[in-house]
This record gives sequence, C-alpha cells and structure tokens, in this order.
Amino acid sequence: MNTDLDKIDLALLDLLQAGGNLTHAELGQRVNLSAPATHARVRRLHQQGLIRNNVALLDHQRLGLDLICFVQISLRLHSAELVEEFRRQVSNVPDVLECHHITGEFDYLLKVIVANRHALEHLMVNVLTPLPGVERICTSLVLSEVKHSHVLPLAHLRSRG
Repeated sequence: MNTDLDKIDLALLDLLQAGGNLTHAELGQRVNLSAPATHARVRRLHQQGLIRNNVALLDHQRLGLDLICFVQISLRLHSAELVEEFRRQVSNVPDVLECHHITGEFDYLLKVIVANRHALEHLMVNVLTPLPGVERICTSLVLSEVKHSHVLPLAHLRSRG
C-alpha cells in the first residue's frame, strides 16, 4: 500500500473518481494548485499505478444492454493448466464485465451484461458452458440496481497520521 499520499493527492483521487473529465486547471483550482503542479501530481499517481486508466462510463440501458446477471461457476477439476485456460478464455468474453475467483460453493462469480434473454441463452449455452472444466453454472438475473459505483472509499487513508 502506498503511504506517501498527502491530502492533495487524496483530494485529486476523489475528484478524478467523481468525474475524470476535469482539466488539470479545473482540478488545480479545486485543490489550490497550479495546472502544471496538478498535472505533475496526476502523472505521478498514474506512474505509481494508483490511477490505472481514464474511461468513460456508458449508460448500458440507453445502449440496449438491459439484462445484467451474476453467474456462479464451478469447475470440475482444479489443475493449474485447466484453471489458467478457463481464466484466459473467460477474460476474452466481451459480455463478461467482471470475473472473480471466490470461496464457497462455487469457484467463480461473473458479472455479465447482455441485451435480452435470447442473448443470455446464447451466452450460457454457446459460450460459458463449453469453457474448459465447467461443471456447474447458476445464474441470477438482476431485477434492479440499487447501487452502482466505481468510487473507492478512501477514508482509511485520511485517518492515518
């Protein structure tokens, strides 16, 4: 964990999480720094790996992707080669937004998004089920999103010191 973040770094991270389209001048105004000093800090945060990427968050419903599902998958075997091949192939499926190796009854939890139930059926039958080592799949459809956020809580970093 990086311990050399000061209050300005944390403020910049908060601002960038809330809206990454601010210019360095706008960011600097909000944290009382010049645009060049702000640019240098943001560049350092990128170089340290604290900011991985700047992206646009798209509205999935307006783009016709109305069905979000959570898919739990169990593998039949857990050999290193099979697990690696499963991970490689699932990483290449565009409909899979997230894939987590988990504890419990299942091995993996996937968050997937598709346009409709026909697209979900295709994904389940023709894409996920044939993946290497898949033994069992359990799918839950999202009825509504109560909270959807990409903002990381940084309060634990402010409380140090």
